[in-house]
Amino acid sequence: MDALSAFLERFKPLADVFMDSYFVVDAQRNIVEFNRAFFSMLPRQVARGLKGKKCYEVLELEICKERCIAEQCWRDKRHVRLDEINGRIATAEQPVRFILSAIPILDDAGTPVGALEIQRNVTDEAMVQVKYQEMLESEARERERLAAQIRTRTRELLETNQSLLRAQKELLAYKKGLML
Repeated sequence: MDALSAFLERFKPLADVFMDSYFVVDAQRNIVEFNRAFFSMLPRQVARGLKGKKCYEVLELEICKERCIAEQCWRDKRHVRLDEINGRIATAEQPVRFILSAIPILDDAGTPVGALEIQRNVTDEAMVQVKYQEMLESEARERERLAAQIRTRTRELLETNQSLLRAQKELLAYKKGLML
């Protein structure tokens, strides 16, 4: 039994505890195993015949070409985690954002034969964060607008008060002139 098959046999009893989606790739980045969560996040036409497809054909992430997470974990022979990776699911229009984690699957000689890649979809959380940031920025702009309006009205009140004081002095002077 090869190292990848041995890993899959040991891994299968644990696989159901994963709530996040995952897939296992071989050394050529072909998907050889995946869970229901991964299958269900894909469009139907992509999910059919998933085994044997290249991982980058299914998840088109910004890291796939230059910084493939599987290749990183194979090179370093250790766990790799990447936060907030943008991309899209093949054939889908809307963007997605993931936290990715991968561990290498090594044979007895330490040669990479595959990788387990786990994806946590944080698209909704990221959108909430963006909207919250936009709301904070909008509130800051509104506070600044109101502060400017208060400064303008305060200046107008001070100018009006100065005019009233001048008029009051003129009235007092006029009144004194009548009395003399």
